[in-house]
Amino acid sequence: MQGWTFLTNHAHVLLCVVRDPEARLRDVADMVGITERAAQRIVADLVEAGYLERTRQGRGNRYRLHPDVPLRHPLDRDTAIGQLVTLLTGIDARSGDVA
Repeated sequence: MQGWTFLTNHAHVLLCVVRDPEARLRDVADMVGITERAAQRIVADLVEAGYLERTRQGRGNRYRLHPDVPLRHPLDRDTAIGQLVTLLTGIDARSGDVA
């Protein structure tokens, strides 16, 4: 019974790379149920908005969360992304590097 979900694909991709900062986007896309290209666009959005930092590590990338960036919707501006990540994953996101 697949319909709507409470979290967007952006949230799912973010949570995947928080859980595994060295994840391949191909694997993230498979977990979220989207194309690899869609995962790439979402990560680019998250990097551009300042939620993630991407650094090259060998042949892959490593992602670092910026936990103090506020959520985008006006109703949620008082909540930092790190708070949401901690709530949904149990990972203390305050350090930024959540590996």
